[in-house]
Amino acid sequence: QVQMQESGPGLVEPSQMLSLTCTVSGISEFTWSHYAVGWFRQAPGKEREGVSCVSGSDGGIYYADSVKGRFTISRDNAKKMVYLQLNSLESEDTGVYYCAAEMFTGYVCSLSKYDYWGQGTQVTVSS
Repeated sequence: QVQMQESGPGLVEPSQMLSLTCTVSGISEFTWSHYAVGWFRQAPGKEREGVSCVSGSDGGIYYADSVKGRFTISRDNAKKMVYLQLNSLESEDTGVYYCAAEMFTGYVCSLSKYDYWGQGTQVTVSS
């Protein structure tokens, strides 16, 4: 059973940066390397949306238009960890951030494609 746990600082001011980490367990390194993984977020009163996803097979990466040039996703398969670097944060980036994973080819960032989810970590951007 794949388990995922997000972590990272919760409160930052606008224009600052922070890093989120997703730690994966319950899966071998080899199998994990074939999983697509993504970061999703849910802002207050809004639906959950895909922020950034990365393929396990070819390293292909997707970014939502709203975060392009500001966020960077990366993964360390040996450590079974996934990172999201968030720069130039805006108040609109506030929400609960989730990491999710599933074994499929490609880097589709659609919620329905992912079966394994973490519990989420709150990110608040406020002065």
